[in-house]
Amino acid sequence: MTISALGINHKTAPVDLREQVAFNAEQLDAALQAVRGLQGVQEAVIVSTCNRTELYCRGDVSDDLLLGWFTGFHSLPPDALQNHHYLFKNDQAISHLMSVASGLDSLVLGEPQILGQVKQAYQIAKRQEAVGGILERLFQQTFRVAKTVRNETAVGQNAVSVAYAAVSMARHIFSNLAKSKVLLIGAGDTSELVAQHLKQQGVTEITVANRTLQRARELAEKVDGAAHSLSELSELLPDADIVVSSTASTLPIVGKGTVEKALKKRRHKPMLLIDLAVPRDIEEQVNELDDAYLYTVDDLQSIISENIRNREQAAKEAQVIIRQQAQEFTDWLQSLNSVELVRSYRQHTKAVADTHLERALAQLQQGKAPEEVLKQFSHKLVQQLTHQPTNLLKSAGENNDQYTLAVLQQLWSGDDSDPLEGK
Repeated sequence: MTISALGINHKTAPVDLREQVAFNAEQLDAALQAVRGLQGVQEAVIVSTCNRTELYCRGDVSDDLLLGWFTGFHSLPPDALQNHHYLFKNDQAISHLMSVASGLDSLVLGEPQILGQVKQAYQIAKRQEAVGGILERLFQQTFRVAKTVRNETAVGQNAVSVAYAAVSMARHIFSNLAKSKVLLIGAGDTSELVAQHLKQQGVTEITVANRTLQRARELAEKVDGAAHSLSELSELLPDADIVVSSTASTLPIVGKGTVEKALKKRRHKPMLLIDLAVPRDIEEQVNELDDAYLYTVDDLQSIISENIRNREQAAKEAQVIIRQQAQEFTDWLQSLNSVELVRSYRQHTKAVADTHLERALAQLQQGKAPEEVLKQFSHKLVQQLTHQPTNLLKSAGENNDQYTLAVLQQLWSGDDSDPLEGK
């Protein structure tokens, strides 16, 4: 049996191509049914996110058939993915899936969201009865591996985005971030990410100030916050423990004097200011004020660079775990072949023995001497069971096939004890 992983991702294909081969929620059910209909495919799971679309399947199916279905389903030219796809088999496919679920193949190394997306893809395939015993075990082991990687390495720790780094810094400075009052200046994508991270940390008092009040309201509604215009900054600053600014202004919008007045009203209670804008939103001279702690995007970038290096080192440790677990699954998969071979061999020998036993019993019923019947039974049983091995031995000897001779010698030089002895 063969496990295959066919796909494209952010490393191999541009975003416009990734968009064309993505499966939306409405398409997944039909896609799973369609791929299950391909000759040789027995199980299938489709993982589709903004950064990757991948098909995992079990079965003896040709590479061209899989790739042709992949492009055909989306009505793309046959060669559309020719230089943009990857196709892994067996141990490589297993390791790839485990790496993906562990966040090692993500655009942001170690990001945790992909594990939930892989779990969702597995659940959808299971609901469609596209998952059988092999992929069931593979995905369950993959989920355990991802959890182990998360718990035993630092691959998911340390901030590697500016927004998350800003919140992480605030969390380290304030012992209880949830009780802090936060002012967001600007309502763009970066501010929205900061707001999301703040909510995840339990912050409940978030104020959004923006040049366009409507946009401030839209963001404030998402985080149960309050919306204000930039003209109200001087009134808003004294109440803020943390200020995060990210606008497109070409000139600073928070000056030293404004912050100085705010600190007086706060009775010099410390204030953390994080300027994520380029050019700067907050005057550099704010750092000269006691009780005001200003950090810029450059300060955060040095932290992020160090954290990325730490994650890369942790990823090497994670790969060791993945290699071990992938090998364990491969060993189990290969053992299924030997189990089937043993079962087939036992069924064959039992069928031969049963046939000769029926003949012997019939002869006894006919009144033949038991001793003669048993001798014939033994002779014919041994003759039939050794016929093929004898021919194999002769052929190996004639062809000087040392490997086959060694295997047969090991088989017959082993334990000759009676398995029924003592029972």
